[in-house]
Amino acid sequence: MNSQDVILGMLMKKSLTGYEIKQLLEDVFSNFYSSSYGTIYPTLTRMEKEELITKEFVLQEGKPNKNVLNITAKGRDCFNAYLQAPLEGDSIKKSDFMMRLYFGEFVGYDKVIIWLKQVQEESQKKLDQLFEQYSLYKDEMHPAQIICIQIGIEEYKAKLTTIAEGLVSLEKLVQE
Repeated sequence: MNSQDVILGMLMKKSLTGYEIKQLLEDVFSNFYSSSYGTIYPTLTRMEKEELITKEFVLQEGKPNKNVLNITAKGRDCFNAYLQAPLEGDSIKKSDFMMRLYFGEFVGYDKVIIWLKQVQEESQKKLDQLFEQYSLYKDEMHPAQIICIQIGIEEYKAKLTTIAEGLVSLEKLVQE
C-alpha cells in the first residue's frame, strides 16, 4: 500500500480536489495510514502523468478556482489490482514515543510519566475524534468501513488502558 493506492481508493467513490484529499488523509485515514503533506501533490502529479487520474479546472465565482481530480479507467484498473493482490503485512508507524519509552530507563520515572501523560491526552483526543467520525458518518458507511473504525476505536482503548496501568505502576515506584 502506498499513497497512490489510498488516493485512487478515495477517487473511486467521488471526484475530489487535492485539498480534500489532504483533509481526508489528515482526518479519516490518519488512523491507519501515515502520509506527509509533501508527498500528496508530487504523487498527484505523477499519477496524472501516468494517466491514472485527470484534472478538471473548475471556475468558481467569488472563490479561487479549483482543480478537481477524477480517476480514469486505467486508475480504476490499477486500484482494483491493488485490492486483488495479497494482503501486505501491517507495519507500525515510526513512533518516537515508543522508542523513547523503550529507553526510558535512561531518563528516570518522572520523564517517562510526562511522556505517558502526553500520549494519553493525545490518544484520548484521537479516540474522541474516531467516535465523532463514527457517529457522523455511520449511516453512510459501508460495513467494512464501520469495522475499520471499530478496530481503530478498540486499539485506542487498549492503548489508553495500558498507559493508565503503566502510570499507576510508575507513580507507585516514584512514591517508594
